[in-house]
Formats: sequence, structure tokens, C-alpha cells
Amino acid sequence: MKHLILGTAGHIDHGKTSLVKALTGIDTDRLKEEKTRGITIELGFAHLELEGGIRFGIVDVPGHEKFVRAMVAGVGGMDLVILVIAADEGIMPQTREHLDILRLLGVKSGLVALTKCDMVDRDWLDLVTEEVRDFVAGSFLEKAPICAVSSRTGEGLEKLRIELTRLADDVAEKRREGQFRLPLDRVFTMAGFGTIVTGTLLAGEIHVGDEIELLPSGREGKVRGIQAHGKKVETGQAGQRLAVNLQGIDLDQAHRGNVVVPRGLFRPTRAVDVRLDYLASAPRMLKHRATVRLHSATYEVPAQVILLDRDTLQPGESAYAQLRLKEPALLLSGDSYILRAFSPQVTIGGGVTLDPFPPSRRRRSDDALQLLEALDTAEHQATLRLIISQSLLTGISYDDLLLRAGIPRKAADTALAALLASGTILQMNREPRLFLAREALEQLKQGMLTELTTFLAANPLKQGMGKEELKTRLPKRSDARFFAPLLSALERDGVVLADRDIVKPAGQTIRQNMAVDGLGGKIAVFLQEKGIEPPTIKEIMERFRCDEKTVRDNLALLVRNGDAARISSDLFYATSALDGLRSKLVDHLREKGEITPPEYRELTGLSRKFLIPLLEYFDGEKVTIRVGDKRVARKR
Repeated sequence: MKHLILGTAGHIDHGKTSLVKALTGIDTDRLKEEKTRGITIELGFAHLELEGGIRFGIVDVPGHEKFVRAMVAGVGGMDLVILVIAADEGIMPQTREHLDILRLLGVKSGLVALTKCDMVDRDWLDLVTEEVRDFVAGSFLEKAPICAVSSRTGEGLEKLRIELTRLADDVAEKRREGQFRLPLDRVFTMAGFGTIVTGTLLAGEIHVGDEIELLPSGREGKVRGIQAHGKKVETGQAGQRLAVNLQGIDLDQAHRGNVVVPRGLFRPTRAVDVRLDYLASAPRMLKHRATVRLHSATYEVPAQVILLDRDTLQPGESAYAQLRLKEPALLLSGDSYILRAFSPQVTIGGGVTLDPFPPSRRRRSDDALQLLEALDTAEHQATLRLIISQSLLTGISYDDLLLRAGIPRKAADTALAALLASGTILQMNREPRLFLAREALEQLKQGMLTELTTFLAANPLKQGMGKEELKTRLPKRSDARFFAPLLSALERDGVVLADRDIVKPAGQTIRQNMAVDGLGGKIAVFLQEKGIEPPTIKEIMERFRCDEKTVRDNLALLVRNGDAARISSDLFYATSALDGLRSKLVDHLREKGEITPPEYRELTGLSRKFLIPLLEYFDGEKVTIRVGDKRVARKR
């Protein structure tokens, strides 16, 4: 997913906020005064996802001259801008000022949106377009697209999205090499500043203004200021000793051993799988379920050692183990740790974290040991394959996969590409990317077939099973987003056929002939007797003294067999009666070329109760097409 910032600019009342709402469905005017006055006062925020893996964070700026200050604050960090100009007014004072600000602050890419295009005629729109092209000449928008749009009617919005996607492809993301982690070793307060924390930055970069989270508590705050080596800086880099002023975190809420991380990106764990190297100097053998103290970064926490393939570990030996923590902590794949005994208080071993979020499983599990060996030896393909495989029917997202594997993004992408190409794993969803092992896919496919077969056996009059109902039959531990790709896979296999909202076995030919004295036959005769004014569902129920489901099942069978036609949810015609009505309609259209509802009523004698549904049915069947109040023959 490519993340970019998209901003708006332009004169007041030219439709910036309305355009953002039309694109995203989000009203960025959140203040009561903004809604009362109908103008944007403060910066507004929204988000937009486009095809091709583009995700925009949108900053909507005020257009009034009194709020240029807020507008300037919103420009910082924009990767793309939409310069909004109302087609009925053209270039206005703040249009010019905003373009100047954009150029001065270094915005390099964007387009022009001519809003309210539905309020002007074509000639005027062409004239305004020429004026705008002259206006942006010499600026970064000189060769930018100019898109005529209407937030009210939706005209031009699709073209705008396409142009935004194209522009986004050529804009480089801001550099983000890894995510910052700052384990705290000191917490204090300073008059006028609030809470100050210090530590060594383990990874990434931390910036003034960053939204942060304090783990394991989950308390959220913001970076107010940074000092490195006693000097105020805007950015702290990995390997530096930093003092960070936290906004929104009280003194008693931060403690030595906490970790400052980007908001919402990491989560603490209560168990980790590790490689454990037991020191030869350890005073005694380490027993399964022994309690020790785990130290990593600046925190320590009691932990129970679960030896995965043995009952004891002798001094000098190494093994794979799981450490179950008494309290949650942040440990990532690749993090080093040490273990200390409670008595005597000595260091007895240590190693490296391999899997920070292991699934529940039995000891001596071959699957667990294979995965840990792959993680330990940095066999990327094997690691990813095993993690996905052991996720069983649940699957795993791309972000969680990286978090567990501890593999650099580029290396992970290369390994995933090879696994996908081989068919060993499958990507089940585009965004977020969800992966499933081939074996799990086959198990889910077989489960869906079994559910379909069982349902049809219990409902012999039904041709198939509703898609939504079948979707609910997925295992609870699976993901509902798998349903569509699973159904597509079964169709490719040639075992099912998805017909609109119904899923049925492929190649199935259902023609369940009904004796005249059967209920289906009786309903068919009843429909024929009523002719061009057939009975409702309720009338059929009353005539044959049966429930609605039974009536609808038999009507559905009549429709499949060609003995009846479904006009609407409550209206079914005998095929012979419908054919006669269709013939009269077609003959009239051949002679006159068009027909109105009153003309069709006079032609057939139908009441409005049947007339309108029939005309809409013939529209849907592509016999006719509605043009205003008339119907004309659809060209074939």
C-alpha cells in the first residue's frame, strides 16, 4: 500500500469540502461554527483508497482569506494537491493566493478540479478551462490534468480518481525505513515541558509531532520535542541517545521498561518462541516450567520456560523454548534477551526471539520445531510458508506475517512472490492482503461443497443455495473475506455455478416433473386459469392452505422448469399468459415504435397493479427501454 497526503486548495465556496465528501463520504467540516456558517475554518481530514494500492490521507483546507494561516498549516507534507476552481465563478483572489502558497512551500504535483460543472453550459466550461490553463502556466500545475466535476451529480468523479491514481504512481513516498522503538530507561518531569523520557532508539526515526503509543499500557500521546546529545532536534535516529518530551502522557503513566512506538503499529505479547542458549556456567540444569527473570532492552519480567522438545536442559546446551511472560511486553522477532535465575541471582542463559506471537500448540510439535528452525536460520521462504500454513483456516495478514517473521519488507516480498508463483500459498484478499496455505484452501473448498450438498438434500425443491446463506456456513475461525475467492476457485474447478445470488452444483439439470395432482401442478393450473391477472402469494396460500415457504419453493421450481415467470417478488405469471402479453407489446412496437403505459393498458386491459410491474419486467428482459414516460423497442 502506497501512502500519500492529498490536499485541497482554492477560493471559499468553490466546493473543496463538498468534493472531498463526494470522493470519500466524509464531511471534514466537524466544528459547529463551520456547519452553521457553511465554510471551512480549521483543517479537516479524511482518507481515500484507490485502485492500484493507493491510500490518500486527505487534508481539506479553509478557503477564506481570514483562515489562510490554517491553510498554510495544512499544506506542509502534501504530496499531491487538488486546486479547486468553481466553473461558474472561475479564478478568484484566494485561488491565486493558494497557488502561490503551494509553490512557495514546495508542493510538486497535483491537478485542477473545475467544480460545479453541472451549473454551466459546455461553451462556458471550455472558456473557463482555457482561462485556468493560462493561469497555471509556469507553475507545477502547468501540464496537470484539468477535470470538470460535479459533487452534486457525480459527473467527472471517476475521471478524477483515475487521474489521481496516475499521478500517485509518479510520486515517491516519504522515506520510512523501519519503525521507531524507544525503550525507556528514565522518566522525569520538567517545569514548562511535562513528561520527559530517555532511552536509546533501537530502530527507525522519531520526529517531532509523531503520534506515539506507550507499550505495554497502550497509552497514547504525541512527541512534543526531542533532544539528542543535549541539542534540540526535529528527528531522532536509530542508535542515538534521546530525551523525548511526551505530550498526553503523565509522569505516573510512564515507567522504566516501557517502550515508545508509533501509534497502532505494535502490540505486546504474553508468550514468545525463542532459541535458548543455556550457559555452561549455569549452576544447575534447567527444568521444563522453570521460572526465571527475562531481561530485554530496559525491562524485566518473570517468565516460565516451556521446553518444546525435552524435559531438561543441561548447562552448555541449546534448545527451542517458549517463554510465557507474567506480564505483557514488547518483543519482536530478532530481539535479544537474557535469563536470570531468582536464586542465586545470576545470568543463566539467553538467546534471540524467533516468533513473538506463537499460536497455541502442543509440546514436541514437529510444526513448531520446523518453523523455529526456519526462523533461526533465516530461511525466508520456509519461514513464511510455515507461518501461513500453521495459521490454518484463519489465514494471516501481510502486516501480521511481517511482525511474526521479522523479515525485512523487501526480502519478505521476494519470498512471498516465489511462494505465490509456486501455488504453495494464495493471496485471498487484495487489501488488506490476506494469505492462506493451499491445504487450507482445499479444506475450505471441500467444506463449502459439503454444506451445499447437505442443504440441497434437505431442500429438494431448491435449485441451489443463497450466496449469503452459504457464506455464513464458513468455519467461525475462518475469514468471511475468503468467501468470494473460494467461490471463484470452485467455479474454476467446474464443480459449482454461481447464478446471480444462487450457488448450485455445476452441470446440474433440474427438471422435476410434477404430476397434475401435485401442489406444483395445481399452482401451475391456478396461474393459467387466472391468465393476465394472476393471484398473489397470499391468494395461492389461501387457495391451497399451505405456508409461504412451500408456495415460494413450488413457484421457484415452476420458474426453473419454464412453466412460470417471476415478474416481482409477489407476482408470478403462467408462461402462456406472459407470452401473449409480450406478443401484443412487440407487435405494437413494430407498428408504432413506442408505447405509453395508458396505451398498453388499453391494449391489454390490465389494471395498474399488473401493468407497471410487467412493463418494468420487460425493461429488465431487454424487450423495451424506458425513455421518459414511454417505452421503445430495445435494439438487438
